[in-house]
Amino acid sequence: MKVAIPNKGRLQQPTLQFLTQVGIKPLAGDERALMIPTSWDGVQLVMMRTEDIPNLVEAGAAEIGITGHDYVTESKADVEELIKLDFGKAKIVLAVPQNWDVENVEDLRRKKNGIRIATKYYNIAKEYLDKVDIDAKIVKISGAAEVMPSLGAADAIIDVVSTGTTLKLHGLKPIDEILQTYAVVIGNKYWMKSEEAERVNLVLTMMKGVISARGRKMIFMNVDDSKLEDVISSLPAMLSPAISRLSKTNAWEVITVAEESQLPEVIAKAKAAGARDIVVVNIEKVVK
Repeated sequence: MKVAIPNKGRLQQPTLQFLTQVGIKPLAGDERALMIPTSWDGVQLVMMRTEDIPNLVEAGAAEIGITGHDYVTESKADVEELIKLDFGKAKIVLAVPQNWDVENVEDLRRKKNGIRIATKYYNIAKEYLDKVDIDAKIVKISGAAEVMPSLGAADAIIDVVSTGTTLKLHGLKPIDEILQTYAVVIGNKYWMKSEEAERVNLVLTMMKGVISARGRKMIFMNVDDSKLEDVISSLPAMLSPAISRLSKTNAWEVITVAEESQLPEVIAKAKAAGARDIVVVNIEKVVK
């Protein structure tokens, strides 16, 4: 089974960290390697350009891949977005020079017809410009878009931004958001019928388990028999708290799962209800 992942760029390190949490650890560190064995028998990583991954997964070069939603949209590849991941969040924007007297698309339409817009997202840009009825020439590039206006190669840009700091450094300002993007796991339309379907399904299950565990903590506590009902009624749980009697005592061990943001309130309520010896631990995966 092959998993296509970015060979560089802003998604590479978060992707490798995510796969390590899943349990798929690369067994080679050569940056020139295109195919890397992993700690999972029969699972290989295929290092590809992020923008190429949708088309290569569609072609069957890998059963699944991790790329950006923006590249899936731009490529128009016939693939399925199987899992929305919780990293790689950004947005594609239309940005113009800060010294332009333009604050929105309406201003641009009235004042700046016939402009040149540099972007690596040709399809996304074309559909957007048609939608908002802006007369512009698209300058297709593959490198950094932010420098194009200062070089005189374009008047404005359509590009992906995370914080907007790079835009400001290059004297640009966003005037419209075109698309929100994030990392996704994609598969071709026929992966369920492939020889690797069982292994792919297991990998996807473990990936979902890592995502489900994000922000959750497992809580262990001891509770005297007389306080058990009060403590249990105070606790959240995915289904209901688990309890087991402690040997040689009139007490119980109670186990539950809570969102990390709720921890202070959950612990306070449990203690007030009579819980003691409270232990909080991280959760690696929640497999449903």
